[in-house]
Amino acid sequence: MAIPNKILLFTGALLMLNSSNAQVIHTKKSYPQTDFRPPLELRPALAGAFGELRKNHFHSGLDYKTNQHEGYPVYAAADGFVSRLKVQIGGFGNAVYIDHPNGYTTVYAHLQRFNTRIAQTVKDCQYQIQSFETDFSPRYLEISVKKGDIIGWSGNTGSSGGPHLHFEIRDTQTEEIINPQLVGLALPDHIKPEIGGLYVYHLDGESFSDQTPKRYFPVVGNAGTYKLQEAPLIDVSEEVGFGIVAYDKNSASDTKHGVYSIDLLVDGQNIYSASWERFFFNHSRAINSYIDYPALQTSNKWIQKNFVEPGNLLTIYKNLVSNGLLHISDKQIHQVQYLIKDVAGNTSTLNFRIKYNPTAIITNKKKTDTLLFKYDQANTFNTDKVNVLLPKGVLYSNLNFAYSSSPKPIDGFSPIHHLHNKLTPLNDTIRLWIKPENTLPVNLKEKALLVDNRRMAQGGTYEDGYVKATVKIFGSFYVTVDTIAPTITPINITDGKSMKNSSKMVFKISDHLSGIKKFVGTLDGQWILMEFDPKTSTLWHSFDDRTSAGKHFFKLSVSDAKANEKVYKARFYR
Repeated sequence: MAIPNKILLFTGALLMLNSSNAQVIHTKKSYPQTDFRPPLELRPALAGAFGELRKNHFHSGLDYKTNQHEGYPVYAAADGFVSRLKVQIGGFGNAVYIDHPNGYTTVYAHLQRFNTRIAQTVKDCQYQIQSFETDFSPRYLEISVKKGDIIGWSGNTGSSGGPHLHFEIRDTQTEEIINPQLVGLALPDHIKPEIGGLYVYHLDGESFSDQTPKRYFPVVGNAGTYKLQEAPLIDVSEEVGFGIVAYDKNSASDTKHGVYSIDLLVDGQNIYSASWERFFFNHSRAINSYIDYPALQTSNKWIQKNFVEPGNLLTIYKNLVSNGLLHISDKQIHQVQYLIKDVAGNTSTLNFRIKYNPTAIITNKKKTDTLLFKYDQANTFNTDKVNVLLPKGVLYSNLNFAYSSSPKPIDGFSPIHHLHNKLTPLNDTIRLWIKPENTLPVNLKEKALLVDNRRMAQGGTYEDGYVKATVKIFGSFYVTVDTIAPTITPINITDGKSMKNSSKMVFKISDHLSGIKKFVGTLDGQWILMEFDPKTSTLWHSFDDRTSAGKHFFKLSVSDAKANEKVYKARFYR
């Protein structure tokens, strides 16, 4: 078996959580245990844990439940100063960043509203730049806070799926996200992780792909001890990798969360370790390499691969031997063990045995007419109708790239170009240029864009005979046009209406294809703040002292990404 004799010893810190259980986990660094207080004065219960598996990213903090309601006070976790303020249509929504003298930054996201001082600072910036969305740093020490100060109230803004508080701890210098339960904010937890299944991947010298043969083995057990339901001895080929289905719960809620660490041992030696102590934001999309991405796309299964593709830059790994791949060719029976821990140190194990069997090799069906793309270099594919550029670093493994085309659809101005398939993830954007047919009228070139086969807009502009865009996925794409302006539906205002008893004017806005890019409201010719909630497509202006008593003229302009514009006008009285 190709495992070095040298045993790798971990020399980081030991952290004890939930001391009543005397559980210990390994961390690379030591963390303060008394500096931070919880950001809410509610019994802590989580809707989402750190490192949890999410679409295209690892969850970067703790999602505290707020009893399915908004409006709970949110408290500064420690002394510090507000270093960044953000208002975002999606993402974090209303968010506050606080730098602390101990070298950490805390983040509070999806807030319903800010405290008075912060709210005024944000509003002043919005009027200065004439934009609802803003992301800026106040002057150094301009807004100081003390531990326990109210900085805002919990909400559901941005891309939040329901009322809660998203809370993060970051390393101020490196901007790594850190598991908040490691800094003295641990939740009660006496429940061991659960293991739901084992997968064996037969790679045998080939890169991992949707064509990689794999076998599934059901798992049974409870209370932290698991075994295979059948197959007491697994026959394996010469090069195999393993994958596991595992999740965790804690004593505060019954919600399923991600685990803290996974260790894979063969004959007592660790060949793979991953832990969710800390990671970098710009690596988070590599979750699509960490998991079995094809399985997620085809069957919605979250299988955690316990071998590492060469283009995966995640820093969650350690103790890797052959990137977690197992090479055996002897006739011995080998003992394999999984150790799965949660952040409290509760541990579950799965034990099974393997043996090399040359007949276990499963041939990977290779497609013909493919082009080899290497993960560690830039790759291009060009025809007279399409131009594709994959920058270095967007592939996780070498890829046998496949291309084909099919006739244009009824709304298309180009054939449909099929770039490989949706089962291969990309770590970043790739450049895609598609040449439209000469049936595209000159006056519509500025309205041209790329869409996928679901007619989801991918953006793009017409230039030098191509519609040029960047996309983050493989798939099927073609050229179409967007000539339809967004819609504006007034909810509580009509021309000539008295708004004396209304605190705000409200609209619904939407767009059918390229998406809303810009909205501008003016009152008597002056820019005013329009706020937007994409979940409900609601746009509104809250009246303030800028709107005096009397007659006013309001104008609202909403534009999409292809510069189609809709305008609404009304006179009203206050």
